Amino acid sequence: MTPERKYEISALDLSGSRYTVEQTGQDENFRPEYEASDAAGDTLFSGVYNMYQDESEFPLVDTGGNEIATVKASGTWDVAGDYLLTDGRTGEDVVVLDNDLSLLQDTWRIRDPDDGSLLAEIDSRGALVTVGRKLLPFGQWIAHEYEITDPDGDPVGTITGEFSILDRYEIEIDDPGSVPTDPVVVGAMVIDAIQGN
Repeated sequence: MTPERKYEISALDLSGSRYTVEQTGQDENFRPEYEASDAAGDTLFSGVYNMYQDESEFPLVDTGGNEIATVKASGTWDVAGDYLLTDGRTGEDVVVLDNDLSLLQDTWRIRDPDDGSLLAEIDSRGALVTVGRKLLPFGQWIAHEYEITDPDGDPVGTITGEFSILDRYEIEIDDPGSVPTDPVVVGAMVIDAIQGN
């Protein structure tokens, strides 16, 4: 893997700045299914959250059903913890997604899998909205909103949810070169799957 593609999934080419991630339904085992698409609406990859399996994997596949990447928890699936994103073709670790459990704010960090250096951060915006999603009877229907920041803490994009029964997020990255795009798009899918289920 070349240095400029170090934090990218080899089967993807996410060079744009706008993407959509949405939950499309459930499979025959009632596991939530997700799909990511580009600005033109073309499907890029999809995944099923295997929350009932002991292996705790979230495999991602292309439109032909070929596995392109896997997200695996370091321990049992939990809201807080580390999740390793591995390239399905090369077998190389791409990034670690880590989360600190907090009632007031959801903070996810994208880190280098080797040295742990910070590559990007995804923070929920607004403590009241975060608390409402967790405590109100129908709080899960309140859309998430996140801010994407670079390693220096500068805002570089947003992940904005829409009010709906099945979650849908619009991802916009102001400067695609400032943060690793592939992990941000995958991260939006994984975050919703873990926190919503």
